[in-house]
Amino acid sequence: MSLLVIPSIDIKNGKTVRTVQGIPELGCAGYCDDPLEMAMIWRSENAKMIHVVDFDGIYGSTSVNHSLIAQICSSVIIPVEFTGGIRTVKDAEYAFDTGVCRVVVASVVIENRKEFYRIFDKFGPSKVVVGIDVIDNEVVIKGRKQKTGIHPADLASQLAGIGVNRFIVADVLTNGMLGGPNIELTRLIAEVTQKRITHSGGIANKEELFAVNALASEGVDSVIIGRALYENRFPCQKIWRLAESGLFD
Repeated sequence: MSLLVIPSIDIKNGKTVRTVQGIPELGCAGYCDDPLEMAMIWRSENAKMIHVVDFDGIYGSTSVNHSLIAQICSSVIIPVEFTGGIRTVKDAEYAFDTGVCRVVVASVVIENRKEFYRIFDKFGPSKVVVGIDVIDNEVVIKGRKQKTGIHPADLASQLAGIGVNRFIVADVLTNGMLGGPNIELTRLIAEVTQKRITHSGGIANKEELFAVNALASEGVDSVIIGRALYENRFPCQKIWRLAESGLFD
């Protein structure tokens, strides 16, 4: 099975930022700070999808960067996955109006399950993905700052039971650290849900991509990468061709 490698563009105050353990850092040396230009760079490097994180939406207003998101969607002509403060059906509608292909929800699943059901029922499992952010085997929300006391496997199993078809799994402590992915966490969520899984966090080199790809038979079909791509830890086009052709097998 091929592995879809998805570059992440993290946005705060209209600029591209680097995210380390869930915290966006402004003014990162060597980074292009224009998210639209960055999206077009990844498209030129043959990306098949882009993952956009709107930290302004996570921490406050969900509308600050919507015109920018719309520009990205109309410019790259590839699917754009969006996360960033989707709390209501109206937030989801507004996001889809920008042209994104699917939204990722997280905090609303814990804080307002009724509203999550409304979002999920309206748009369906192909357009609504659940992000599970984890610190020390505990689900965290609110920009990865608030602990919930919920084990990730328990939450994932429950949501799989109501029809959620894809989960994005992130060990926050590995995010942006280039210290290696938490393979066991991703494997656990794949096992308990039997659904499609996107791994996020910790990838620093092609060997670690091989390790994620080894979970393909268990439903892990994609991986989100940020810092390692921005810092040229491996050549984008070569890695994407290998991953998407199934040559990691």
